[in-house]
Amino acid sequence: MLQFSALNASFLGLSLYLVYSLWRKKTPDLPLPPGPSKLPLVGNLFDIPSKHPWKTYMAWSRKYNSDILHLNVAGQSVVILCSKKATDALFTKRSSLYSDRPSFTMISDLMGWDFNIAMMKYGDTWRAHRRLFNQGFTAHASLKYQPKQYKATTKLLRCILSEPDRFMDHFRQWAADIVMSIAYGIEILPSNDPYVKLAHEAVHTLSEAGVPGKYLVDSLPILKHVPAWFPGAKFKRDAIEWRKLACAMTDVPFAETKKQMAMGTAPLSFTADSLSAFKDADTDLYYNESTVKATAATMYVGGADTSVSALGTFILGLLSNPEVQQKAQAEMDSVTGGKRLPTFDDEAAMPYISAIVQETLRWQNIGPIAVPRLTSSEDEYGGYRIPAGAIVIGNAWAILHEDATYPDPYTFKPERFLLDGKLNPSAPRPDAAFGFGRRLCPGRHMATASLWIAVASILATFDIRKAVDEKGLPIEPSYEYDSGFINAPLPFECCIVPRSSAAQALII
Repeated sequence: MLQFSALNASFLGLSLYLVYSLWRKKTPDLPLPPGPSKLPLVGNLFDIPSKHPWKTYMAWSRKYNSDILHLNVAGQSVVILCSKKATDALFTKRSSLYSDRPSFTMISDLMGWDFNIAMMKYGDTWRAHRRLFNQGFTAHASLKYQPKQYKATTKLLRCILSEPDRFMDHFRQWAADIVMSIAYGIEILPSNDPYVKLAHEAVHTLSEAGVPGKYLVDSLPILKHVPAWFPGAKFKRDAIEWRKLACAMTDVPFAETKKQMAMGTAPLSFTADSLSAFKDADTDLYYNESTVKATAATMYVGGADTSVSALGTFILGLLSNPEVQQKAQAEMDSVTGGKRLPTFDDEAAMPYISAIVQETLRWQNIGPIAVPRLTSSEDEYGGYRIPAGAIVIGNAWAILHEDATYPDPYTFKPERFLLDGKLNPSAPRPDAAFGFGRRLCPGRHMATASLWIAVASILATFDIRKAVDEKGLPIEPSYEYDSGFINAPLPFECCIVPRSSAAQALII
């Protein structure tokens, strides 16, 4: 019996060895993706630029002739994907391995943005928040908020007519008007609104802190324990102040909606509807009050400055290519006759204006670099090894400025989305502007609709021209953008005037 057991053990050991050998032959040790040379200990820590890193990553992708790059940041593997092929292969087709998030030490741990769905770790908590957001803002469910979008856009036109030089301030007011009304049912003040101010200040800090590699504490989380008074710990002192803004964004408008509900005066909104559904349900739902609160705050964040940036980019696009405005207004007049403002019902008849919206999202995409992912296990792509626990970043900028996909990518050219005067269903849509795979922005339908009605309404009523100096010569904008997580244009001048007295009458 002992001899038989020993023989069985020998066969088992030999079988396991053969299986292991065959496995080793099928999956040999693969090299890491290419990237800049690495220093001892710190790796590429000092190679990551603090400004516009997405452009540097795109340049490296071309230098190394690879759509996948590898960096070592103080021992942490960072993989950057610079093509749609790569993001589709990993973020979409292998989403189970690439849907987690790394720990955002600066943003989540220190600044208090852990309520944001975009920053959450992959798991049941994220699924509950995501499901709640998704069901409230599908393409069909978003239609019930169109009256709020119309109302905010009409107010925007009046503000531009009254003070055209403050157009970016008006865009910010418009964006806040829509998101506050939809998320909380709150009507904001015409000027100096505290919610607008709070959103702008809070999202600005998020944008500043959200660029991967900007803060050393994200690479060396142990630094979060450094006292705020310690020399060089300015990041800690900043985080303490910025955390107050994040908390206020979450708590203040939510409390106002609950107050309105208690008084019986709460209008239609995501928060009021969700809380009512939760209270009226016979059985426990998959979400609770804290889920509603965090999801509403995520909307507040997501819609506050992103839409402002998009409208600013739209204006810059018209200034860079005046023919676009002429074509769009000709299309507009053929549908409305110049006798009314456009509506969502006109969208199918205005493909050129829809193409302008697509090009606005592509040309200077709002999120040039996606929120980082975290690999749950080792993987392989294109003959390269992707380590387990690697941070993986989708470079949306590189994808939306790829010459082969978008010829002449740095020119504002809506025609690239058209064929024979209609939207070309085969043209590659700029979906990368909203993220990838399971982490695709759930508010994209609402955001695109808001942008469309604003763009169409501005084109129907105003002419956008370059500002002129004291000699009457046109002032060319710099077309420069800041380097935050949200790609926002730097301040620029332009001239916005009513198209005609008839157009002006539509606003008044």
